[in-house]
Amino acid sequence: MIASEQLAAQVAGLPSGPGVYLFRDARGRVLYVGKADSLRDRVRSYLGPSLDARLVRMVERADRVDHVATGTISEAFLLEANLIKQHRPRYNIRLKDDKSYPYVKVTLGEDFPRILRTRQLGDRGARYFGPYANAKAVDDSLDLLQKLFPYRTCKLTIVAGEDGRGRTVPPSALPGGRPCLLYHLKRCTAPCVGNVTAEEYRAAIDRSALFLEGRYGPLARELRDEMAASSERLEFERAAEMRDRLKAIERTQERQEVHAYAGGDMDVFGVGVDGGDAAVQIFRVRDGTIVGRDHFFLEGPEGATAAEVAGSFLRQYYSAATELPNEILTAVPLPEAEAFAAFAQERRGRRVDLIVPQRGRKRRLVELATRNAEDALRQERVRWLADRGKTQEALAQLHEALREHLELEGPPKRIECYDVSHVQGTDVVSSMVVFEDGRPAKQQYRRFRAKVADTNDDFANMRDTIRRRFAKHAAAATREGGEEAVASSWPAPDLIVIDGGKGQLAAALAALSDLGQLQFPVIALAKEKRIAGDGGAARVRPEEVFVPGRSEPVPLATGTPAYHLLQRIRDEAHRFAVTYHQKLRTRRAVRSALDDVEGVGPARKRALLRKFGSLRAMRDASAEELAAVAGVGPALADRIKRAITS
Repeated sequence: MIASEQLAAQVAGLPSGPGVYLFRDARGRVLYVGKADSLRDRVRSYLGPSLDARLVRMVERADRVDHVATGTISEAFLLEANLIKQHRPRYNIRLKDDKSYPYVKVTLGEDFPRILRTRQLGDRGARYFGPYANAKAVDDSLDLLQKLFPYRTCKLTIVAGEDGRGRTVPPSALPGGRPCLLYHLKRCTAPCVGNVTAEEYRAAIDRSALFLEGRYGPLARELRDEMAASSERLEFERAAEMRDRLKAIERTQERQEVHAYAGGDMDVFGVGVDGGDAAVQIFRVRDGTIVGRDHFFLEGPEGATAAEVAGSFLRQYYSAATELPNEILTAVPLPEAEAFAAFAQERRGRRVDLIVPQRGRKRRLVELATRNAEDALRQERVRWLADRGKTQEALAQLHEALREHLELEGPPKRIECYDVSHVQGTDVVSSMVVFEDGRPAKQQYRRFRAKVADTNDDFANMRDTIRRRFAKHAAAATREGGEEAVASSWPAPDLIVIDGGKGQLAAALAALSDLGQLQFPVIALAKEKRIAGDGGAARVRPEEVFVPGRSEPVPLATGTPAYHLLQRIRDEAHRFAVTYHQKLRTRRAVRSALDDVEGVGPARKRALLRKFGSLRAMRDASAEELAAVAGVGPALADRIKRAITS
């Protein structure tokens, strides 16, 4: 526990500028992440008597305070959101799902852009829309959009020629020289075969962007004008196409039954808080119409007010959002509203107004969003409680069974399980699966390929896996503070489960000992065994739990929630490892001699097989015939000939 004198001493060494601070416990786990315009003043406030109960408990558990200085408060906002997402600190209000939320990406850096769903940002030549809470809703919107304004989704490299029409690079990349099925389904205009110019295609992409922005009014007016112009030119098929698109836009607009006022662009937030859970509803209003609705669930708000929940959520949401509106409406004033307004303005490039409406249509919108958030939270809690009761009971039982043998402060919130999979030392892989609050956190799963000399040694493979998993954490623990140190480690587990018996457990402990990370509780779960019983009848010995320093397994009654939870975690680690192992075996089985030739990639391999059909036909062909394939040439043809005939 961090003493007031220790905290005061650390405060004295903090800078007075903006940055992010992290409270850590004795194991190095991040308990709380906060941002501040003045690090010294903010951390000093934790010495005062006015903290709420949640933060008092956090300070009591803290062992030290790290910090990362930033250039501006806006950088501090962004870094705080990233670190909360990475470490999921127990005492922060955070998004319930640590997954990456979906975005819509428009690849504007290409001559013929694509529109696709993604969970990764970073392409500077692209435009993004989002984030969205529901991936299925995004897919439904893109499905409608592709019907309205057909666009390509393929990965072909298509460039515009001198006449503006598209062509693939290399030309042989287009199978058979014909457009794909999407063209015949009227979902793509086939720029790959020069059906449209880059200018015509870009016009359709611009209209798609208006649709994604929710600018239905301007889009409908543009389509109506083009329909009339096509009719005047007697291009009735074109006019009918515009009419059908216009009707689809109008039907979409009719589904948005709630209207604000003409010309309004705003995001409206409502918050529902109940005990340790919270929900936030967002209405995206564009041109006076609600064009999008999403709700997000949060955790960690015990004792927090609706204003604190809203402030924490908005910082995390707009750190990842790709666009900000003119106005942000909330039911209650945000904490540190001025700092957030400066951050929002810097992100948008223009002023953003934070408004707490007191009357009128805006007030009714905020109240509607709040009711929606409260309803969503009530419905979600019914589902949570049906499942949470079992998982919490299982975690409590697991803690009860292990606390005499391991230093568990409470029911383990984050459990990591490891398994090794291979067939006689070939394609050796290991898996790491993560369960948080008794449920799988699949976005945090990891896979490892063996890097040991004797790949048939399960103990060596397990030791290598644990060493590689915790090497970054150990390195970060040796560096006090610094953004690089903070970002380099994965979240620390409350319990490590090894699939295997005492041998695998010893291997894992040896790896942790080498890294100086023996503070992590470790157990091993040995598989059930069929053994001979009295009279020759076979009986099954159930799974056994082994802990360090004890030769006999820890008693854990079969059929209990804790027993089934460990089985589920172990089975998931086994499934994840086996799936990856089978993938590598399949990949190795379909490899050919061409894969080992320097200069032969997937495109040239396809071109060669398309030309000759098989490796046997390539062996029979001359080097000159090989060199005649697009992209090969004489030098590469000689290398190919030597590789496939040796």
